[in-house]
Amino acid sequence: MTTQGTDGAISRKRPAELAPGAVIAQSLDNEWVSARLTKDMIEKGKSLRDVEDIRSKEARAEYFRSLINTRQVVVNRVFFYNNRAVSCDLVEGGAARRAHQKLLGDGSLVPYLVNEREPAARPPNVSIDEEAFTAWQETVDGMPASSRITCVRLSWEDEENRAATRNGLFNPFAGQVQRLTATDIPLLAAQVGVPPEQAPQFGARLHRLVGFSSDRRTRDQLVSRRVLYDEFVSVPGLPVSDVRYDRSKPFAGEIKQLLDLIYNVNLADALGMYPLTPSGSLRRIALQEWRDVRTAPSGVVTDPEQLLLFLRRQAFSTVQDRLTPAAVDTLTLEDIWSLRQSDAWHEYIGAFDALTADPAAFHDRVGRVFDRYVKLNSEIVRIAAGRRAGRATARKWAPVIEVVVVVGGAVFSAITGDDTWGVVGDVGAVSAKAGGSVQLVLRNRREGRREQKFAREIASVRFDSAREWEQFHGMVRQLPGYREQRGSRMATSSATVQDDIPEY
Repeated sequence: MTTQGTDGAISRKRPAELAPGAVIAQSLDNEWVSARLTKDMIEKGKSLRDVEDIRSKEARAEYFRSLINTRQVVVNRVFFYNNRAVSCDLVEGGAARRAHQKLLGDGSLVPYLVNEREPAARPPNVSIDEEAFTAWQETVDGMPASSRITCVRLSWEDEENRAATRNGLFNPFAGQVQRLTATDIPLLAAQVGVPPEQAPQFGARLHRLVGFSSDRRTRDQLVSRRVLYDEFVSVPGLPVSDVRYDRSKPFAGEIKQLLDLIYNVNLADALGMYPLTPSGSLRRIALQEWRDVRTAPSGVVTDPEQLLLFLRRQAFSTVQDRLTPAAVDTLTLEDIWSLRQSDAWHEYIGAFDALTADPAAFHDRVGRVFDRYVKLNSEIVRIAAGRRAGRATARKWAPVIEVVVVVGGAVFSAITGDDTWGVVGDVGAVSAKAGGSVQLVLRNRREGRREQKFAREIASVRFDSAREWEQFHGMVRQLPGYREQRGSRMATSSATVQDDIPEY
């Protein structure tokens, strides 16, 4: 429904009314820090303010990737003004602010409101960057008269929304924290980077975390990320911008990554959307959800033979234009807006939509996605070169598609493209009833570069018996060039969401 609010015309939507494939980007959380940077902050006693430049640059690159690769990005309303990677355009004003208004006006950026009815309403009990908040209010107030800002809430009936927020956000967050000690602790420890000899101490710390959470729930107190941060991760009592992670608290960095992951996928699940986890952050596989197969916003694969098709070799056309921008964060928000108006962008998004709408047609449709992805990068090169008066900041690349299949505790990764193909299996603990997902990753074959890349879940996996898992595993082993390792690669990825709980 569309109503006229005090801050202009507001198109009020429920989650199901947004575009298929709408996403929430974890990197826009104003407390998001990559696993590597978290470790450095703890070792050197740095605060979020101390690493703001580095963190903002990383977050802005992920922000742009989200806008490049999806139709709609849902953003917690506080991140518009509490995250410098987003608010810098609002504070700068001029063309940067107008580009932001255009993205709001066409529904590319969608504010997620908790209890507010207007996007520029001041949320209660939230620490706010006042300069950026004023710029946000001016941005909303200055929207063209013909524009409407699309906003989403769980419900626009206040009483129903309060119940949905508690039952869909707060309670599931606490419940997922409670389940941490039901996981395979050695596997989880390996995935978050804890040395094997410290796994027992890590497990004991998780037991204490769960006990603390359980005690609060017993006393009907809120179990929020901030409360758990203060007890197990951070130096308490500091404003968000000055937060320091307390090295005296055992496994503070690892617990932060777990709490952030739980928080982010929880919000995405509540809204029925895809979570986008930036490169270098803990991946959803760490939660070991194959023990409790979830409902995901994608198709469900239950046939081992059908699942095998995702890992088989793909043949793609030779890439003629072998240049890609050196870094997406060299672009501006105006560039992103221009890119989203191009034929190349619309064709790429259309190809991705067709694939995710029918994952069973993967072999017929993935080639078109790859082709449109390469053309989209050519358009990025053109826009970047034009902004720099003809000086192209580009370098050679080797575009590939990586398909990541997670089944239970096993991860299978097939990389194809650029005359390259290979399948690697990493087999961990697998339960009789195994759930998981199929994820498509578009990237450069050469690791360690911050070029345009993207990953998204395209299907869920559910096996109802150990026999189905064994059948699938046996077929994968027969693939030419297959390599298998046993152990646990760290669950950091190029793929999947986030927000803050007292102000969820």
